[in-house]
Amino acid sequence: MKNIVQSVRQFLASDDGPTAVEYAVMLALIVVVCLAAIGQVGWNASTKFNAVVVSLT
Repeated sequence: MKNIVQSVRQFLASDDGPTAVEYAVMLALIVVVCLAAIGQVGWNASTKFNAVVVSLT
């Protein structure tokens, strides 16, 4: 456990820390956008399938 804490402290103290944080924020934003897009595509597909079912009945 002590090793992990030391590693985190070294990571945060190094110059690469802010760059890694920026990449993490960008990755989080990309994930949010992807989830929103997938949700929208799923909603549109569901609507189309329901329209097909209604037209077939």
